[in-house]
Amino acid sequence: MRHCPHTNELPSTPQKAIVMVMRSLTLFTLTVALLVGGPGMVYAQDPAVVNSKTIRVRLENDRVRVLEATLPPGTKEKVHSHPANVIYVLEGGRYRNYAADGKTTEGTLRTGEVIYRDPLTHAAENIGDTTMHLILVELKSSPQSRP
Repeated sequence: MRHCPHTNELPSTPQKAIVMVMRSLTLFTLTVALLVGGPGMVYAQDPAVVNSKTIRVRLENDRVRVLEATLPPGTKEKVHSHPANVIYVLEGGRYRNYAADGKTTEGTLRTGEVIYRDPLTHAAENIGDTTMHLILVELKSSPQSRP
């Protein structure tokens, strides 16, 4: 009994069977890549690149990267990722956060507030009526031995 992709038959030769398996593996790999690495692969999205109109790099070295974010009312960021970071709120406001797991939360950032965050992938939206202005200090992995 032979099997062919468009019928219920088995392949007629071992070479055809190998080609069929390779095609199936390729299709499977592409499907997984699209599900994990396509639209869902937001973990590697640099906020300064995908949100270049609202976020700019102010300083970067081997220890930290400092970002300045300015979000006018109604602005919604594209999904991006941060390593562990500290935020200093220059001008606060109301926000809606869209987490990578699909959870949506709302809150208020108060002017002068300092916040620590673990690594995350998200998008934020300014749902208030004032411009939010933040300084984010992203922490980089430090070398094991430093004087």
